[in-house]
Amino acid sequence: MSAELVKIDALQPDVGTVQYAAKWVERGAVVAIPTDTLYALAADPMNLSAVDEIFRVKCRARTHALPILINSMEQALLLARDPPQNFERLAKACWPGALTIVLDASNMVPLKVTANTGRIGLRWPKCETVRLLIDALGTPVTGTSANLSGHDACGSAQEVLLQLGDRIPLIVDAGPNGEKVPSTIVELYGDAWRIGREGAIQAEEIERVLRD
Repeated sequence: MSAELVKIDALQPDVGTVQYAAKWVERGAVVAIPTDTLYALAADPMNLSAVDEIFRVKCRARTHALPILINSMEQALLLARDPPQNFERLAKACWPGALTIVLDASNMVPLKVTANTGRIGLRWPKCETVRLLIDALGTPVTGTSANLSGHDACGSAQEVLLQLGDRIPLIVDAGPNGEKVPSTIVELYGDAWRIGREGAIQAEEIERVLRD
């Protein structure tokens, strides 16, 4: 059975459509949603059955942690353990936006989500659909890319449908996002840091924020 495709306006998302997607997530399902970069798979990270379903849907190795999407600093501080000063500097400069910050996870985050590393990647995307979905659920959602592991990332709902249409119940279609550029990943280790992946935000910008 193929996934249901529901369209949404990227700039002014219909609240009813977002709430419909939220009902699927509340039931433990995995749904594909747009973000400010690539399409992502959203599920409740506190629901371990839903977390298992993401690994199944993506054919993803359980040694790879699942990033989490948030829509406030309050949520970030609940999910992170003793965030270093670099975290606040990066967050203020780049959030909401295409930056994933990896740091130690708090005890609230299931170890399965962190791939038993105790580390979590957090991102506050500049995307109204994600903001409204998290508000509707009252909890952050997973934000791993909506594609089969080892396959091309998806920049449109149609691409998600081709790869995952028989594996998930719902795809929220906000149209193509243009260039298939993922978020930039910065890993924090106390006062030390490294760029894990250069994406939508250039390395020079990260270096400027952290060294100024």
